[in-house]
Amino acid sequence: MTHDEPGRLAIRPIGREDAPLIERLWQLYGHDMSQFRGVLPNADGLYRLGRLEGYLADPDAIPGCLALLDGAPAAFAFVMYPSGPTRHMGDFFVVRAARRAGVGHRLAHDVIERYPGPWEIAFQDDNPGAPQFWKRVVTDIVGDAWREEWRAVPDKPQVAPDHWLVFDTRATAG
Repeated sequence: MTHDEPGRLAIRPIGREDAPLIERLWQLYGHDMSQFRGVLPNADGLYRLGRLEGYLADPDAIPGCLALLDGAPAAFAFVMYPSGPTRHMGDFFVVRAARRAGVGHRLAHDVIERYPGPWEIAFQDDNPGAPQFWKRVVTDIVGDAWREEWRAVPDKPQVAPDHWLVFDTRATAG
């Protein structure tokens, strides 16, 4: 597979049977994000599950999707407040081997389209590629009908402000 020719990609809702798999992928995600969050693993070498426990709390209504590339787990995305007035892209992760192959872009599109309406997506500016990635995704969905903001991270003054993209999928692309 080259970066220009993604393998067979399947995106599906996360089901209760996926919980152990997602917990393992969450460790990879925790490692990636530790660079930006300054978080070390626990004494047992594992990262805290944090919000993942909330996402998996109702096994019949897990607000997220899993991407499989050639049958292998390649990415996940979770939505915070999927039924609320504004949806938030919760936690989003693509394994390194699947990055820059279109997996994240397709997953982000799929998840956002599953939950139409107002959206907010936050990321760290010092996360290489994140600003360009999310701006490209949102522009593909709503054209230039979005805005950006920087907001302080609650209770973490030592952390740089999050960069937010704010948009509504009911805006027309173009």
